[in-house]
This record gives sequence, structure tokens and C-alpha cells, in this order.
Amino acid sequence: MPHKIGFVAISSSGHEDGYNSNELMVHAPTVNGWRSPRFCLYPQEIVLQMVERCRIRKLQLLAHQYLISTKIEFYISESLPDHFGSQHLDGFRRLGYVSLSDNQKTGFKARELKSVHVDAVGKYLKLTFHKNHVNRYNLYNQVALVAVNIIGEPVECKETCITPTKDKLIDHYLGCSPDDPALDATYFGKSEVISPLDDLAFDMYQDPEVAQIIRKLDEEKHEAVKHEHYDFAKKLKQAIADLQKVGECLGRYEVEKRCAIEKEDYDLAKAKKLQMDDYRMQVYKQLELHNLLDMGMIRKLPEFPLEPVDHPSRLQQQKVLGVESERPPMKAHLHESAQSNSELHQTSKKPQWSLTPQHSPAPLARLPSPRMHTGPLPYDERPLPAQRKSSELYSVPQLDTNEMLPVKMDTSPTPGSGITGEPEPLTEKAFREASFAIDIFGEAMVAGAYSKTWSYREDALLAVYQKLSTVSDVSKDELKNMLRAAIFLVCRAIKDKVSSVFQVSLKLLKMLITQYVPKHKLGKVEIIHCVEKTLPILLCKIGDATTHLRRAAINFVQEMALLKEVRPFQIIPPQLVQRLKPHIPVRLVINQIELVERLLKELGTEDSGFTTDNVMKFAAEALEHSASEVRDAAVRIIFDMYRQRKSAILHYLPPEDANIRKNVLYKSLFDGFAKIDGRPTEAEQRAHKKAAVEEAERRKREEIRVLQEQLAALREMQAEVQAEKGKDIENSKRSKTEHGTKLPASQPEIRVEPSTVAEYLENLCIFCGERNEMFTDEGLDIHYWKHCPMLRRCEHCKQVVEIASLTEHSLTECDKKDSFGKCPRCGEAIAKEDLQEHQKIKSCNAAKPEKIANHCPLCHENFQPGEEPWKVHLMGRDGCKMNPRRMQTLQRTQQIQQAISKQLCKVDSGQNCAEK
Repeated sequence: MPHKIGFVAISSSGHEDGYNSNELMVHAPTVNGWRSPRFCLYPQEIVLQMVERCRIRKLQLLAHQYLISTKIEFYISESLPDHFGSQHLDGFRRLGYVSLSDNQKTGFKARELKSVHVDAVGKYLKLTFHKNHVNRYNLYNQVALVAVNIIGEPVECKETCITPTKDKLIDHYLGCSPDDPALDATYFGKSEVISPLDDLAFDMYQDPEVAQIIRKLDEEKHEAVKHEHYDFAKKLKQAIADLQKVGECLGRYEVEKRCAIEKEDYDLAKAKKLQMDDYRMQVYKQLELHNLLDMGMIRKLPEFPLEPVDHPSRLQQQKVLGVESERPPMKAHLHESAQSNSELHQTSKKPQWSLTPQHSPAPLARLPSPRMHTGPLPYDERPLPAQRKSSELYSVPQLDTNEMLPVKMDTSPTPGSGITGEPEPLTEKAFREASFAIDIFGEAMVAGAYSKTWSYREDALLAVYQKLSTVSDVSKDELKNMLRAAIFLVCRAIKDKVSSVFQVSLKLLKMLITQYVPKHKLGKVEIIHCVEKTLPILLCKIGDATTHLRRAAINFVQEMALLKEVRPFQIIPPQLVQRLKPHIPVRLVINQIELVERLLKELGTEDSGFTTDNVMKFAAEALEHSASEVRDAAVRIIFDMYRQRKSAILHYLPPEDANIRKNVLYKSLFDGFAKIDGRPTEAEQRAHKKAAVEEAERRKREEIRVLQEQLAALREMQAEVQAEKGKDIENSKRSKTEHGTKLPASQPEIRVEPSTVAEYLENLCIFCGERNEMFTDEGLDIHYWKHCPMLRRCEHCKQVVEIASLTEHSLTECDKKDSFGKCPRCGEAIAKEDLQEHQKIKSCNAAKPEKIANHCPLCHENFQPGEEPWKVHLMGRDGCKMNPRRMQTLQRTQQIQQAISKQLCKVDSGQNCAEK
């Protein structure tokens, strides 16, 4: 499991006195951090050596509030070069960089916590700081880093040398790894989960000694869970939650003590120290009382040196700035932006790091002593220190603070509540806002729902739940008023960032819909009121940054849509398929379309609120979204709709043509339709056509081979016949000589030399069948290019093609194929700009099926099917009138015939003269 990795700062480009890089090795509310020299040259560098070779999973940087670098680069290495210098990069591998905010929006009152998820192995980490952001408080062009945190896990050398097998790579990309823990029934959680106690924000808030106790109790909690001691684990969980508040408060006191020392107000410093000691001992005794703490396990941590809160140069800066009031309040706040590994910038990418403030914490106006409250409190929902203004980000105790307010302790318990003290009174604004609920439930209960302490808010909702569950003997009007007041409080609680409060609000809402309204027969109007008031807030909640809040909201909306009390009113589905608003967070859109996909499978499009029209308009718009997850979900929805509605959905999509198919998304969409219909996809059609062409070629080669064999057999037979004839002639001569018969002079023998098939095909045009001694390789090329009546040059790509396949060439092979469309009437390739007009006038000659007739693309006439009719049509005397090469061939044939006739006449004339 990844955990915090210790490190040592072994090198830096330089530092200002009192702010060296060793300060980064300590995480506490009062650390100074590192600061570059004044007017230094950039970049500045720090090299950290980790205590062991490890795989880094997460890096966290806490920047200064006004000494801010524009960019920080990360490098990692297994070892240091022999001659290591601040500008040497030998052996270091660049991971990427992050950009930091200039902090002007916060008035330089906030410190940015940048969390970067990486996956890199090494032992040395180099941070390179580029030039600073310019502002009026950074007089010496410095940069600073308050803290750095490394989270990872030890790694052996052999672990980084394993090459994944082919099967594992395939499983990885298919998302169906057999080692997937989701398939393992014994798997209890992700091994990659990082404990919140290792987070930098935890140490920068907590008193170091209390942080040590919290970690110890956390270990005991996990041990208790391991041994199934769940009551004890629950007790430890609540103690940890309470101790976090204590640690934050003590950290605040420590900062106030340091500020008093800086101002040389030693009476106040002493009072703060005594206050801290008394409060600390009181808390420890509470823990001992519940057998949760052994005082012997507390290791006394060394005191941090009581250095001035700021270097004396700060006083000089103040004098330069003029008056004290021009200095920004140094009650800095912390805002965090967490990035995924894929978002780590590479050199060629533009910085796109965003700043995402954490949720506002519950204030510590009255610090409760440790209590055994049983409500759940997840780590990431722990209350954070108080803030002075709700519009500001939450405070971080730090050395530069000189405006920290003391925290008053109130330990007076509220009987029976399990919570010390009472909720703070309602403000005038809250009183006016909640006046109706106050009239119904009383001011005390509503004040709890409005409290800044999460436990009061949770208890107030539970009290409403209990009251409405047991109410009886009340008029219907009063029951309706109680319902509407409860819905008002539920709407407020749904927005709550604390998980336990949010969960109770969902529990209360479900009870109102499924139990309260049916039990008291309040009617459908009240159910519609409950849904319409809470649904918009729940739909906003499905985009929450906190994973478990987001998943809970999604599951509840789905559950609510399927409730028998809600389903008949068809309220939720139409809301889910509304048009996507611009600039809406991607996370919200992803979860919204996931909800649509889920509910479509459950509800369908018959009397559910989903219709073909609203679903397809929503899905078609989602296809154009920038997030791939949204587009993929939209494709799945469209496929589901196509299975139900077939061609009824096609007019919501662009027409299927070559241009649209260039878009990979639409290509996959139309191919999916073909698979659903059982039709071959375009790729499969091309493959089938290619296979058919190859089969035709194979058959042609086979025919040639058979023909060659037949010719060879004929030649053998001819040779045998000639041999027999020769023997007969010799025998006849010999017989006549023996009888004294005078033989006339023998006629010259006709010798037949067998020719090869290659010679036979060499002078032959395989298209028109013409034979010519000029048909060498070059001669055939000229014949094909200019004279063959079966061929034609494409007017667009100049390629020589068969006239019989000219239409297919124009639609599928030609360089200008995208500019043609196929006429459904005549089947010919028509220019797209003329196709619509061509179809309207219907002047073309309709083509017949291929088995019935061929269709000529030149003269547009139909004639007999088959290959031989093509020759007759394209070469015959009464053939295609639009084939110019036909006329040339006929003219050449006529000229040859005339020449032969003349030659025959000459021969006949010569014979007549000889006879005379």
C-alpha cells in the first residue's frame, strides 16, 4: 500500500538565511519551508534523496502565498552522477511539470496545494523552479516551497524489469483481466488506496504529537477490524475524528504562540502555552478514561526552534511598502488541485493545471471534547479549521500568520445529546429563510440543521426523521406543512459536504416518499412536490468531486425513479434528457448519461417519461461532447434505441455517406447498426469483394491452365498424325519405285511447328480479343490506352478501366469517388451536386437486375446479361453509339478488309493473265 516516504534534502541551488532546504524534511503547522536567495538566477533546483528506492505514486507541493514559481519541473533518477552539479541532468529522467497559480484571485491569502499522481521508480527526486510570478509583495523576485510530500511504496529491482506478456496486455486493453480484484470474492479494497493520514494537508493542520497519536489509533483500528472487533473499531474511528479537531486546534494555538513571540508579547505566549498544555492533558485524560490511550506510547517530539515567524527581511519589506496596512493579511489558506498521471505535462503540451478548492470545513467555534458519538465520519469528511469569512478558502496554520483568533472552549454538555454544547444561534438571514420550518419544528431543531458543526446537522435531521415517523392524530393540513418543512431541510442537507449528513438526508427523503405520504394518504401532489424540490439538487450532486457522495447520489436518483410511488408520474426521466448546458462539468455529464443508460434498461420508452424523440436528441447531442466517456455512453444508448426502434431513429443522425464515415465515431455507429441487423459492415463488404476478385482471378488462372493442357494435347495429337502421314507417304513411294512407276515431283512438305501458350497470349488483347504482331508489352499498353473498345480512361483520375465496371470504379476506386453518388433508379455514378436534380426529373433509363440485363454507363441502354454481350455491345456494328473506340475499331477493320480484297483482286488478275 502506498505510504509517506521519508527523504533528505541533499542539494539546492541556494537559499535565504533561515529558509534552507532541510526545512522541507519536517511537516508541521509552523514550518518555514525553503526560500530561494534574493534576486537569484533561474532555474533554482532542489535534490531530494528518498530513504529507499521506491515507486512514487503521488507528489504534493505546498506553495508560498506570494513567493510563487511559474512552473516546477520534476526529474527522477536511480543514482546521482559522479560529478553532480545543480545544472547537471545526467541520469535524471524528466517526468513533466506543473504550473502554479499567480494567486491574485485570492489576494495572496491562500497557499496552493498541488497534488500530482505519477508512476515513476527511483531514489532521487529533483525539483526545478522557474522564474517567479511578479507581484507587489515579492520584492526580491524569490520563489519558495513551504512543504513537499512524497507518497509511494518500496520496490525491488526485479519488480521494474518484468515485461508484461501478450495475454496480459490483451486483458489490459480489453478490461477483462483475470486478476481483476473485482472478480475476487476475498478482495476487501484497493491496494492502491492512499491513507488520508499520509496526506500533506493532514500534517500541515495537526499538532505533531496529536498526529502521532492519531496514526497509532488508526493502526489499532485496522488491527481491530482484522480481528473483527467492530465495536472497538467504531470507537476508535470516532476518537480519531475528535482528535483531528483537537490537533487542528492545538496547531492553531501553536501558531498564535509563535506570533506572540515575534511581537515580543511574552505574557500572551505564556498564556497560550498554558492553554495548550491544559487542553492537551484534558484530551489525553478523556482518551485514557475510554481505554483508548496509553500515555506511555506518546513519544515526546522535539520542539521546533523558536525562530521568528518571518525573517527580519520581512520587516524591511514592510518599511519599503510604506504602511503596515498595505501588507496582505497573512492568514493564508490552502487550496488543492489533484491531477491524474495522464495529466502530467510533457514538454510539448500547454499547461492546463486547474485549481479546485476543497469543501468548506465545519468551524471550531466551540471545540468539543472527545465523545463517543456513533455517527459515521469518513476521513475525507473530517471537519477542518474555522474560517473568518465564508467566501475565503479554509485556513492553514503557518508561521506567517499574525491574525489568528483564539478559540474559545465550551465543555458544557447538552443532556442526552451526546454532543457537548449547543448549536450556535441562527443568524437573522437564516431565521428569515427558515421561518416556516421554525414554526413547524421549533428554533432549536432548525438551528441544529443550520449549525456549522456537522454532528448538530446530522442530529437535527435524525430528530426530524424520528418525529415524522411517529406523528399521529394530526390534521392533514398540519401533516402537509410538516412534510414541506422537512423537504426544506432535506434540500439544504443534500448540499452538505459531510457524508453522514448527506446520507441521513437521503434516508429522510426516502422515508417521506415511501412511508410518510402513503401512510397519511396525502396524495400524489405531495409526492410530486418532494421529487420536484429535491431532484435538481440531486442532479447537481451527481457531479460532486467526492467519489462516495457522487455514487450515493447516482444510486439514489436511480432508486427514486424506480419507486412505485414515483414511477407513474414520469418526473425524473425527462429531467435527465434535457439539453446539455454549455460549460457544465464533465464529471456531471458523464454521470448524467450513465443514469440515462441505466434507467433506459429498467424503464424502456413506453410510458416511462423516456421517448424516442427526447432520448435520441439527447444522445445525438452527447455524440458531439468533448469527453470520450460521454460519447461512448451515447453510442451504447443509440444502439439500445436501434434495437427497439430500428430505422425510426436514423433521421436523428447524419445521413450515411463517405464523408460522414470519415468520422470514426459515426463509422462505428453505422457498423454497429449493420451488426444488429445481421448485415455485413463496410469493412466486411470490402473483404468479401476482395475475396471475390481473388476467386475470379484464381478461376481465370485455372481456365488458362486447362487451356494450356488442352493445347498441349492437341499438339501431341497433331504431331502423331503428321508422323503417320509421313510413314504412309514413304511406303507409297517405296511401293511405286519397286513397280517401276515414275513418281511426279513431290510437293514440299508443310511443317507445323507447335507454338507455346505464352506466344499465343503474347500478341493477344485479353479484353477485345484482337491479335496483332505489334502487341508487344509496349504495344499492348498503347492499345489499352488509346484503342481497345472494351476500355476507357476515367475522366477524373485518368486510370484505364473496363467500361463494364466504370460505375463501380467511380463510386469506390476513383480519386474523386467522394464527389459521386449512386442513382437508385439507373444505378449510375452521378455527381453529388447533380444527384438530387437527377433523381427529381427521373429522365434516366432504369437499370434492370444484373441477372436480367447489363446496363451501359455510356449510352445508358440495357442489353443481354453476361460477358459476351458486353463485347457485342461495345464492339459490334450496331453496338454502343457512345463508345468512340468502337467506331475506330470498325474503321480499322473495314480498312483491313478493303486491303485484303484489293490484294485478292490482284492475285486473281495475275492468275487470269497467266492462263491466257
